[in-house]
Amino acid sequence: MSESLHEPWLRGIAFNPAAPSEVLIRLLDRAAGGIGPLMCEGRDLPDAVVDAALRHPDRVVRRALARNRHVDPTRLAPLATDPSGIVRGWLAGGPRPRPRWVRPLPDDVLVTLLTAQDGGEDGMVTEQDIIAELDSSRQIPLSFHCSLAGREHPELRIRATWRWQLLTPAEREALLDDPDPAVREAAQDHSWELDPERVEARLPSIGSLSKGFVLGTCALSRALVEQCFADGTVRPLTWNRHTPADAVARLARHPEPAVRALVAARPDLGADLVAELREDPDENVRRRARLHPVPRTWAEYWAIERVIGQIIGHGPDCTCPITEPAPEPSPDWYAACAASEEPELRRVAASWPLLPAVLVETLAQDDDEEVRIRLACHHPLAPPHLLLDVFVTRPAHREHLLTLPAFPRTGRTHLIGHPDPEVRALAAADPALPEPPVDDPDEAVRRAAAANPSLTPQALEPLLADLRTAEGAAANPSLPAARMHALLDRCLTGGAAATPPPAAGGRGTTPGQ
Repeated sequence: MSESLHEPWLRGIAFNPAAPSEVLIRLLDRAAGGIGPLMCEGRDLPDAVVDAALRHPDRVVRRALARNRHVDPTRLAPLATDPSGIVRGWLAGGPRPRPRWVRPLPDDVLVTLLTAQDGGEDGMVTEQDIIAELDSSRQIPLSFHCSLAGREHPELRIRATWRWQLLTPAEREALLDDPDPAVREAAQDHSWELDPERVEARLPSIGSLSKGFVLGTCALSRALVEQCFADGTVRPLTWNRHTPADAVARLARHPEPAVRALVAARPDLGADLVAELREDPDENVRRRARLHPVPRTWAEYWAIERVIGQIIGHGPDCTCPITEPAPEPSPDWYAACAASEEPELRRVAASWPLLPAVLVETLAQDDDEEVRIRLACHHPLAPPHLLLDVFVTRPAHREHLLTLPAFPRTGRTHLIGHPDPEVRALAAADPALPEPPVDDPDEAVRRAAAANPSLTPQALEPLLADLRTAEGAAANPSLPAARMHALLDRCLTGGAAATPPPAAGGRGTTPGQ
């Protein structure tokens, strides 16, 4: 066997789900090249391997571990105080490529990263660089944001002022009267958002990219509202909860249908305006006005808007981040959405991961395809057959679906003749397949077939000697640990080879496992 097989063997063993800790630890050796970091970043790891990676002298290994999305984040806590700022920065930045659902970091890790006084001994990043990575990583849970105003460290209380409008009145008062002068200054600096006159005075100095945010969220003076009507920048007013009632009525009768549609979804719209908009000449306006009866809440408004709204915009192939469920709206409201005749509201219900099992069962059979897609992608109780159906019909969601614990690992053999190679590769990994297609023309299908656990150790030997199937065979859980060690001996210590390889083939990790 030539050295050209070494890299496929190493990659396969690195992602072999049955590889014992002592085998995987050997891949952290410098002689394995980039395979060790690739493994540390890309798969679940036994505790012994995590410990070895955490103690590894090469920061490249520790850095790769920092981006692992499979290992429990609590196990990664030591990396928050790693000597290398690069390692800390990668932990703060989270997994790459970023999954749709990002697991939050533990509170103690967040506190450590947010209150650090330096950027590490390598001097390549600052503590502010690391914080910036964390802020954009989606690893800070809502519960942590909500706790900032009461945190002991002043730096965290300062961060609480950044979300001024989400604080309770009592929290705002406490921050304005905080014993730390820096916290008081930050609170005073952010309190302008709810003062219409200060908003009006500050707006001219705010960059154009931020003006929409101000007009859509802050308390607005009468003069500023009139200015928006005069210069045609009224759209942000349609979702601003501080927009005066008379201005809302004007927006509901605006000549642009898109503006009327946005207003039609407001939770504070009077019954008379709702009735008027339900008779609007534009179908989209009528649809938005009938979605659910008044009175409504702003939490319900944004729950709907995140799924079907014009502000954000979605569709059946939407791959937007999946965020943790907020405490509102109520479970009863989501249940009502699930029973609605309006498919848009059923899509909203299907996107809520806490929906009861009986409603999940109903929505899994919904006539609306987007309801079924959203249920498959968002709900942990979505049935496996639905996950498989969406995988086959909607390629945009495949990467996400494969990460879900409920995704079926068997029952896929009927797809082995599918024209899409990605679907065939999924079928080729099914252990119930009588003859895995190791000669398929597609390299991903061959890898998956060679990794099929139905193959015996004896059947794996010729596949290990073939460059087209070597990686998949090395990733096969049927490969004995002793054989893995023997392959590593050849790769890491330059042991003698025995059989020449046939023609070259593909590379990559094994699909469908």
